[in-house]
Amino acid sequence: MSRSAAPSWALLLVLCGAVFLEGLDIGMLNVALPPIRAELGLATGELQWVMSGYVLGYGGFMLLGGRAADLFGRRRMFLVPLTVFLVFSGLGGLATEGWMLIAARFVTGVCAAFMAPAGLSIITTGFPAGPRRDRALLVYSGTAGGGFSIGLVAGGLLTAADWRWVFFAPIAPALLVLLAALPLVPKDSAPRQPRPRVDVAGAITVTVAVLLLVMTVEQAAHAPALRTMGTLAAALALLAVFVTVERRTPTPLLRPGILRSRPLVRAGVMGLLFTAGFFGFQFLAVLYLQEFRGWSAAETSFALLPMGADAVLAPTLTPRLVRRFGHARVIVAGLLLAALGYALFLPVGADWTYAAMFPSLLLVGIAFALVHGPLAIVATDRVASCEQGLAGGLLYTSVQFGAALGLSAVTAVTTVASGGDMPLTPLAGYRAGLIVPTAAVVIALLIGVLGMRERRPGRAVRSGRRASGSSEPAGTGSVTRPK
Repeated sequence: MSRSAAPSWALLLVLCGAVFLEGLDIGMLNVALPPIRAELGLATGELQWVMSGYVLGYGGFMLLGGRAADLFGRRRMFLVPLTVFLVFSGLGGLATEGWMLIAARFVTGVCAAFMAPAGLSIITTGFPAGPRRDRALLVYSGTAGGGFSIGLVAGGLLTAADWRWVFFAPIAPALLVLLAALPLVPKDSAPRQPRPRVDVAGAITVTVAVLLLVMTVEQAAHAPALRTMGTLAAALALLAVFVTVERRTPTPLLRPGILRSRPLVRAGVMGLLFTAGFFGFQFLAVLYLQEFRGWSAAETSFALLPMGADAVLAPTLTPRLVRRFGHARVIVAGLLLAALGYALFLPVGADWTYAAMFPSLLLVGIAFALVHGPLAIVATDRVASCEQGLAGGLLYTSVQFGAALGLSAVTAVTTVASGGDMPLTPLAGYRAGLIVPTAAVVIALLIGVLGMRERRPGRAVRSGRRASGSSEPAGTGSVTRPK
C-alpha cells in the first residue's frame, strides 16, 4: 500500500469498527432473546419488538440521517450518534421491564440511523469510483457480517452468565472506536451557503407510518379485524401525508427525482425482501433450537456460526466474483442460494440432527456475502456525491424496514399456525413461519432476474463493468443528479 493510500484504509478500519459493533450488537441480542423473555415475562409478540424496536428506529430515521449527513457534515453525523449509541447500548442492560428495553433499543436504532449512512457516504465519497471503492464497500459489509458472527458466539457465552452482559460488553470497544475516529474521520468543508432546514415533518410522518404498518402485520394474527384495518388505514394516510409534504417542502427528506434511478429502487426492494427473509429465518432458528430443542444459548450461538460465512467471503471471494461476473449475476446467485437454504429447512423435524441443519445455515451465510455488499455498490453507484448520504439512507431504510416486517410476519404466521401464543411453539408453527422467508427471497430473486433481462443491447460488459470503464453494473440506469 502506498503512503497516500494509508490514511484512506486507516479510515476504513475505523468505519468498519463502527459497523462491526452494530453487527455484534444484533448477533449477541439474537441469542439472548429467550432468556430475556423468561426474566421479563415477554410473550412472543412482545419479544419480537425487542428486535423490531431497534430496526424501526434504525429504518424510520434513516432517510433523515442520510440527508443530514449530506447537509450538516458526515463527520458530525457519524461521531455524535456513535457517542449516544454507546451510552444507550449500555442502558439497555439496566432494563427491568420490557418497555424499558424496547425504548433503549429504539434510541440506539435512531443513533445507528444517523451513523450508518454517514459512514457509508464517507466511503463512497472518499474512495474513487471503481474497483478500489467496490473493494472498500465489500470489506465494509463483510465486517458487519463478522460482527454478527462473533456476536452469535459472544452472545451465547455472555448470556450463559447473564443476558445483561450482552448490553454491557460492547461499551469498551465502542469507546475505542470513538477515540480512534476523532483524528481519522475527515472534517467537512465549510458550507458556502446557509444550511437548509431538515424535513423533520417528513421524517416523523414516514417513521410513524412504517411503525403502524409493522403493527398491522404483527397484530393481524390475534387482534380484532377492525383494529387491524384501522392501523392499516392510518399508515396509508400518513404515507399520503408524507408524499404531500415531500412535494411541497423546499428541502424534502426524499427528493422525488432520485427515485428515477431504477438500480437504486431495485436494490432497495431486493434488500427489503432479502433482509426480511434473513431476520425471519434467524428468529425462528433461535426459537427452535433454544425453546423447542432445549439447547443452551452457547450451543445455539455455535450452531448458527455458519451463517457468519460472509465475514470471510465478502472481502475475499465476492470482489473476485463481482469483477468476473458483474454485480447483477452475483446478487442473483446469492438470492438463489438463500432460497435453497430456506427451502431445505422447511421440513424441520423434532429430532433433526445438526448435520441436517448445517447446509441451510451455510447457504444462508454464503448468500449474505453475495447479496449484501453488491447491493450497496449498485444502490450508490453513479449517484451524485451531494446525495450519497440520501442514497445510502434509502438502501438502509429498505433493509431495516425489511427486518422489522420480516420479524412481524414470521411472528404472526407462527402464532396462527401454532394455535396461539405458547411457551413452546409447535413444529407446525415453525414450518408455517419458514414459508415467509422462502417466499420473500423468491420474490427478490424474480426481481433480480427481471433486472438482468432489462440490460439493453450495446451495453457490453467486461468483468462486470462497462467497456468504457465505468463502475456502473450491467442493467443500471443513468446518473442520478439533484435537480
